[in-house]
Amino acid sequence: MQNLEQILAQELSLRPEQVKNALELLAEGATVPFVARYRKERTGEMNEIQLRELQDRHSYLTELRERQATIIQAIAEQGKLTESLKAKIEACLQKTELEDLYLPYRPKRRTRAAIAREKGLEPLAEAIKACNRPNINTVSLEQEAAKYLSEQVKTIEEALKGASDILAEEVAEKAEYRAYIRDYLMHSGLFISKIKDTHPVGTTKFEMYRDYQAKVKAIAPHNLLALLRGEAEKILSLSLDFDEDHLLTYLESQQIKAKSPAIRQFYQEMLKDAFNRLMKASAIAAVIADKKAWADGESIKTFETNLRDLLLASPAGMKPTLAIDPGFRTGCKTAVISETGKFLEYQTIFPHQAAAQREQAARTVRTLIEKYQIQLIAIGNGTAGRETDSFVMEVIQKLDKAPIKVMVNESGASIYSASEVAIAEFPDLDLTVRGAVSIGRRLQDPLAELVKIDPKSIGVGQYQHDVDQKLLKKKLEETVESCVNYVGVDLNTASKELLTFVSGLSASIANNIITYRNQNGAFRDRRHLLKVPKLGAKAFEQAAGFLRIRDGANPLDNTAVHPESYKIVEAIAQDLNVPLAEIAKAADKLKTVNLKKYVTSEIGEPTLRDILRELEKPGRDPRAEFKYATFSEAIQKISDLRVGMEVEGIITNVANFGAFVDIGVHQDGLIHISQLANQFVSDPKQIVKVGQVVKVRVLEVNESLKRIGLSMRL
Repeated sequence: MQNLEQILAQELSLRPEQVKNALELLAEGATVPFVARYRKERTGEMNEIQLRELQDRHSYLTELRERQATIIQAIAEQGKLTESLKAKIEACLQKTELEDLYLPYRPKRRTRAAIAREKGLEPLAEAIKACNRPNINTVSLEQEAAKYLSEQVKTIEEALKGASDILAEEVAEKAEYRAYIRDYLMHSGLFISKIKDTHPVGTTKFEMYRDYQAKVKAIAPHNLLALLRGEAEKILSLSLDFDEDHLLTYLESQQIKAKSPAIRQFYQEMLKDAFNRLMKASAIAAVIADKKAWADGESIKTFETNLRDLLLASPAGMKPTLAIDPGFRTGCKTAVISETGKFLEYQTIFPHQAAAQREQAARTVRTLIEKYQIQLIAIGNGTAGRETDSFVMEVIQKLDKAPIKVMVNESGASIYSASEVAIAEFPDLDLTVRGAVSIGRRLQDPLAELVKIDPKSIGVGQYQHDVDQKLLKKKLEETVESCVNYVGVDLNTASKELLTFVSGLSASIANNIITYRNQNGAFRDRRHLLKVPKLGAKAFEQAAGFLRIRDGANPLDNTAVHPESYKIVEAIAQDLNVPLAEIAKAADKLKTVNLKKYVTSEIGEPTLRDILRELEKPGRDPRAEFKYATFSEAIQKISDLRVGMEVEGIITNVANFGAFVDIGVHQDGLIHISQLANQFVSDPKQIVKVGQVVKVRVLEVNESLKRIGLSMRL
C-alpha cells in the first residue's frame, strides 16, 4: 500500500518532506496560521491554503484507510478475500470507489437473488453463464431449467426468473459498471424540472424553473441548490434525464458473448431488469449527491471569500464614534463609543416625528458631538436609515468641523444584540441600544465586532441553509481564524470572542486572559502571558506572535515578530548600531542587512525576510485604507430611481450569478454576472468583493417585486 505522505505529495504537487514536516507540526498541535507564518523553513513556505488543503485531504485519506482495513477484514472473514481484490481495495483513493468494491460482499437484506439461491437456483444461473460463450450457438434454456424444478420451484418460468435475479444482482454489483453509469450520467445527463400544477404561473419564487433543463456537467451551483430546495418544498419536480438505451447497449456489450438467440434474449431481459431495478435509482442518487456536494463546496467557497472580504474590510479607526440605530415610531437609539470601543452614553431621539421633536433631536446630536469630540458617525442601513442619514447631514453641515458620516451594514446586529455575548457585555442596556453599539464598533473595527456574530447571520452567504452545515461551520470558523491572525489582536483591548480565534487560545484561556487583565491592568510584556492560568508554553508559542502590545516594555511586542526571534532582531539592531526602540525608523539601513549572517538551524531566510518587512512597518494594520460610499441625497427609495441613472453603492454580497449592491434605497440591487464588466466574466469574485465601493448604472426598476437591476459595464 502506497505511503500516505507520498500520495499527498503527488496529489498536491508538494515535496514529500514538505508533507511530512507539515503533518508533524499539525499533529503536535500547531495551528495552520502559526505554521504558515512561523515555520516556513520546515514546510518549504507552504501557505494557509495549501496547509488547509493538506489537512483536509489527509483527514479524508486517513478515514479511507480505516474503512479499507474494516472492509478487508470483513471480506476475509467470509473467506472470499483474494490477493487481487485486496490490491484493488488498497489502491482506492475515493470512498465511492471503495464502497463499489465492497458491495458484492456487504451483508444484505433478503433480496430476490437471495431467495432464488435459497430455492437452489444458483447452479442454474452458473449453467446459463457457462452457455454465454461465442462458440455455443444453440441452447435450450427450458431443458436446463427443468432440471431445477422442485417443491419450491414449480415452473420453468419461475426457475429462469430466479436465475435471472441472481445474474442481475451480480451485474448490478460490478464496480466498473456502476462507475461507468455514474460517469455517463455526470457527463451526458440533463436535469429537468417542472413546477407542479398546484402553483399557477407567477405565484412562486421558483418561476424560472417552471420548464427548465440544464446539463448535469454544466449546471451552476446556485441553480442546483435552488432546484433541490424547490423539490424539498414540493413546489417543483426534479428528474435526471439520460439515454437509457446507450447504457443498456453498454451493458450488453460487456455481458453478452453468445451467438445463441435464446441466450442473447435472456441476457437482454436480465440486463434491462438489472439496470432498471438495481442500478438506475442508485446511480441517479449518487450523481445528485456528488453534484450536491460540489455545489455545496462552491457555495461555501463563495461564502468564505465574502466573509473574508467583510472581516478584512478597512476599519475607520478607533476614534470617538456616535452610533445610530435608526427607527421611525420608536425613535433612533443613539450610542456614544470611545476611541477604545467603550460604551459611554446613549440617548433616544425622534427626528422623524413632529418639528419640535426633530429640533430636539438635532440639539441632542450636536451636544453629543461637542461633548465627546465625535469624529465618526455610524448610521445603520435598515428601516429609516436613509431618512436618518439625511437628518444627520442637516445637523453636521452647520458644524465648523463635521465628523465623517457613514452608512453601516447592520446585518446580524439584531442577532448580536439578543445574544449571550451582548447580554454579558451590556446586561443593563436595551436590545436596540446594544444594536447601536454594535453598528458603531463595526465602523471602528469590523473584524473585532463581527467575530461576535455567527457568520451565517452576517448576510454574505449563498444558499447557506441548503449546504452541508457541518462543512460550512468548519470552513467559516477557519476563515475567521485566518482573518484574526492575519490582522493581529491588541492584547489589551481585545474581547474574549476575538481572543478565542487567536492561534493556540481556547475559549477558557481567552476568558482567563480577560480576567487577568481586569485584575492586574494592561499587559506590558508578551512574556506576562505565561502568568495567565492554563496558558502554558505551547499556547504561548502558538499565540504570542499574533498578539500586539502598544507602548509596551519591548517595541517588538507591537509587531508580528515572534518572541523566539527577538535575539536575532537585537543582534541586527546592534550590528546596525541602532537602538532597538528606533529600529523601525532605520528603513534604509534595514535594506542593507545580509540575511545569511543571521540564519540559524531554526530560523532561515524566509522568516528573516518576514522579520525585516515587519520592522519596516511595526504595528501597521494590514487592511486596506478606509473608503465609504456616498449616497445621493435625491435618491432615498426605489421610486426615486430612474433607468439610466448613475449612482454610487457598496457591494454587500457576491454570488455565483452576480453581486448585490446597497445604493441607499432600503433594497439591494443586483448586478448580474453579465453586467459586471465589458468582457466575459466566469467568476464574479474576480471582479468585485464585499465592501467594495462601486459606481453603477440603473438598468431596471420593478417596485412591486422590489427588484433593481444594475450594471457596471461601460
